[in-house]
Amino acid sequence: GVVHAKDTVNFIGNRIGCFWMLMGLHRADKALDQGVHMETIDALMSAPVGLPPTGLYGLVDLIGLDVMNFVGKNLALNLPKFDLGEGFTSFPKRVQKLFDRGQLGRKSGGGFYRVQRLEDGGKKKETFDLVAENWRPTKEITLKKEQRDLNGLLADHPLGWLAWDIMGNTLCYAASLVPQIADDIINIDRAMRWGFAWTHGPFQMLDRLGPTKVVEKLQAMEAELPKMLQVLQDSGEKSFYRKDGTEYLGLDGDYHPVPEE
Repeated sequence: GVVHAKDTVNFIGNRIGCFWMLMGLHRADKALDQGVHMETIDALMSAPVGLPPTGLYGLVDLIGLDVMNFVGKNLALNLPKFDLGEGFTSFPKRVQKLFDRGQLGRKSGGGFYRVQRLEDGGKKKETFDLVAENWRPTKEITLKKEQRDLNGLLADHPLGWLAWDIMGNTLCYAASLVPQIADDIINIDRAMRWGFAWTHGPFQMLDRLGPTKVVEKLQAMEAELPKMLQVLQDSGEKSFYRKDGTEYLGLDGDYHPVPEE
């Protein structure tokens, strides 16, 4: 399919996806100080929210810290003033240490994770503990039931707050970028599904969460509503898509037919 994007920094997929990664590294770094394991963060940022199994740290390992460093520098130079991504164009200190010593990810033999071959021919996955600064066996994580789907973003406990901090803020960022990076929500959703292998696009996720609940959460936080959530609020409607996904909400507050892929 074709995605119609505007000529803006990193277009659609990388604008939102790299915000998720760079902002996510900063939010995750604070969680590490509270005793949350890296593996737990990756478990939260994968299947429960409809993202690939690599999670956050695993995806950065796949891409490489060298590439992410270039991405951050490009964003720092080209993001519009007052963009939410301005505060996340560099690495948190612990991740910067890895970059400085060439521990870049899979391409360097290991970044946040590595796979060691054993003498018997087997393999052992290890995690570089960012707090202890050493390698240790990777932990197997089983999330509690309330964190195993998208609704975990709205759960009122520490892991719910963390999931919101990373994924919820990413959804709000996407909702703030219409019409800056694309004229409608369709192209943003398609870009994230097709380009980053998300199961659902940001606005589809907001519909699954319930936009009214998201608005109520933001209002309770005394946060400004992102552009498209404000459009939805002003329209008096309850979702970005209707009629089994065949119509979408436009900037004008009316519904329009979803174009063929």
